[in-house]
Amino acid sequence: MEAKAQARFVRVTPLKARRIVDVVRGKRAVEALEVLAYAPQGAAEPVRKVVESAIANARYAADQAGERFNEEDLYIQAIYADEGPTMKRIRPRAQGRADRVMKRTSHITVVVGDTKVAAGSKGRNR
Repeated sequence: MEAKAQARFVRVTPLKARRIVDVVRGKRAVEALEVLAYAPQGAAEPVRKVVESAIANARYAADQAGERFNEEDLYIQAIYADEGPTMKRIRPRAQGRADRVMKRTSHITVVVGDTKVAAGSKGRNR
């Protein structure tokens, strides 16, 4: 059983999100939730929510298929943070000048399943 969840247009930079994503890649889903719950980085919260959503999607898919479901059997098969659109804003500076402020966004994707993927792989084909 495999399930997927996405959070799009998350207001965290992809670089910061990837730091968290790399920590939990390949772990059991329940273990990843425990790690993310106590991670001090701000990007850990949206990543944790997406992992919880993927687990819930797997539970729903198992119920629909009439299969047995156990959270402990789920592994994070693929998890990645892609770059979303960048919002461009203007910040006033001295002597009538202006600087551009780039507010970056991320698309966070999690795929959970009951088979473990090799730890070194990103979990998707590019």
